Amino acid sequence: MQRRTPAILLISCLALTPALANDGTPSRNWTHLVRIGGHSLSLDRVDHIIESATDSHVFGIETDNDIPGRYESFLDPTEKLKAIRSVAEKAHAAGNKAFVYIAGLECITASAEKQAHTLFKDHPDWVQRKISGDPAVFGGGSAFWVKQGDEDVWISPYASEWRKIYMERVRQIAATGIDGVYVDIPYWMTHFSGWEESWASFDDHTVAAFKAKTGLNATTDIKPGDFSDHGFLQWVDFRIATLTDFMKEIDSNVKAANPQCMTIAEIYPGIEMEVVRVGADVYQMYEVVDAVAHEYEYGGGNHTAASRAPIDWFHYLTGMYSFRAFAGSKASWMLNYSWDGEQKVDRKEAMKNLFAAQLVAGSNSWDAAGHVMSGSNDMATRKIVFQWIASHENTFYQPRSPINPIGVYFSPQTRNYFARDFMESYRGIMTLLLQSHLEFQIVTPRTLQAFRGKALILPDVKCISENEVNLLRTYLGAGNGLIVTGQSGRYNERQQLQAENPVHKLLGIDGSARKVSSEPGTRFIYDPQCPGKAYLKQLSEEFNRLAAGGDYTNSQFNRFRESFSRQLARGLDFTPQIEVTASPFVSSQIASVDGKMHVFLANFKGLKSQEVAVQILEKNVRISFPAKARVRVFALPFLGQVEELHGEWKNHKITCVVPPIEKAMVVWCE
Repeated sequence: MQRRTPAILLISCLALTPALANDGTPSRNWTHLVRIGGHSLSLDRVDHIIESATDSHVFGIETDNDIPGRYESFLDPTEKLKAIRSVAEKAHAAGNKAFVYIAGLECITASAEKQAHTLFKDHPDWVQRKISGDPAVFGGGSAFWVKQGDEDVWISPYASEWRKIYMERVRQIAATGIDGVYVDIPYWMTHFSGWEESWASFDDHTVAAFKAKTGLNATTDIKPGDFSDHGFLQWVDFRIATLTDFMKEIDSNVKAANPQCMTIAEIYPGIEMEVVRVGADVYQMYEVVDAVAHEYEYGGGNHTAASRAPIDWFHYLTGMYSFRAFAGSKASWMLNYSWDGEQKVDRKEAMKNLFAAQLVAGSNSWDAAGHVMSGSNDMATRKIVFQWIASHENTFYQPRSPINPIGVYFSPQTRNYFARDFMESYRGIMTLLLQSHLEFQIVTPRTLQAFRGKALILPDVKCISENEVNLLRTYLGAGNGLIVTGQSGRYNERQQLQAENPVHKLLGIDGSARKVSSEPGTRFIYDPQCPGKAYLKQLSEEFNRLAAGGDYTNSQFNRFRESFSRQLARGLDFTPQIEVTASPFVSSQIASVDGKMHVFLANFKGLKSQEVAVQILEKNVRISFPAKARVRVFALPFLGQVEELHGEWKNHKITCVVPPIEKAMVVWCE
């Protein structure tokens, strides 16, 4: 949003050197290595900004003087452009990178009541509207960044006159030499009070564009909010495509003025229903920008690390792992807050937990105070953590590749049309794998054809296209296994009920009962009652309470978890290549980095929302790597130094017991 001026073990087999291109330079751009701090930008503050960033080990300096989001500078950006040019030049002289914040579809006129000209007074036709015609114009108190007396306006991306000027400002900003243009949440106004269910915008420009694309009149031919209405589903798709195209045009204008300048989209919806409501879909956005910054509203527990309960952390990690899967080779930044006044929680510990969880997922950290984009809840802690990350950035930010994963299918269309059912299944399956310490890979329609794991889970993927069915047929025929749950395959990609479920036909079942087949070429488990949903229900009843003390052996969720792992082994003949033994209060990711094996573990045992941010030590974690010969095993504790571990080599495996895990550790073999 506008102007907001965990615990871990990572087990790894990697070299602590950056991946290099043929000419010896780093093969990826600067967005992959950022440690971000935010700053309000004016010409007289440039030297202070650079000094502060250098002192606190910030790499990737966020600056904010928002040219298009303020009506006066939207009309005349001259002075603000000078400040952007200056901070870019001085950041480069200091060996740093800088990017500048701009609003997406929002524009504020300060002290509007005293101004003869405001955006709405001058251009009422540019503004987003409800279906009733009410304009998206707000005053002080509508949001914490809108001051009393200000006019806050949300603009239609189809207002062509505004869009022409906006893109000109984008080109002018990029031409200053700044390293990145950071666009704050381009989305349809659906979050201020009274607008949550508006499904805006029904302004004349947008309605005309929708009719030109579909032949439907959005004000009369669709039923807003009715997911059984196919006209409304076209409206859902149109709204998402509109904002994706808007960001694509921004990037085109950025690159036209400065090919080296990065376009970063700030997106607050994660992977849930909010994506559909606001129209900003990170899955689509990653294709048209250079990086995505995921904003603080994403995540459980009121969005701060201090307020997250243990199960919230697993949802948070599921989101970040999903972002990394959507991103491909691009970077994922996390503008997500650690502490906002939770009096019983040590803000330093909350900060460390947040940084640790982000590192586990390979996401870049952004330190900020409270609910603004600048400052820090504790600058001394930022300095310590950012300096440590800088020393070990290649450990966390080199590309991670699958080894022998279980695939989990993320279906954007199913999420769009059946968000609640799909997200319960998807989150439940992901949590099962994270807590069972089984290697996973999130698979999407873009990566299904290239997926090489031996097992793939469809978590209630109701909407499946003909192309997806063909790819699944090829995958199954190659001797791989499928786990199909719920109503997977009941609809096509347009939410049209299929006369014959193609997934059931592929498996040779009628879908009436659970079935397991272990025959090569038709190896599958079909369960009409999704295990992901069942597991989430059990976790909701037990997990946070038991995590506070660390005991889980007699819990229902643990019995379910162990049963699920046995079903994978027996039904699909699945054997993990890397074996991890740890409690379910620990999350794991297994991956290859620089051709060598890693296991990334995060410990959430003992945490309690708004009360406890210090973990109970996780002890006696055992990890076995396949090894044809003896290897040396090393550990890097979070904020610590490298130490060598003793490993037992037997039966072509090297097994070690890692030191007690408090917050973070990386272990690798050489």
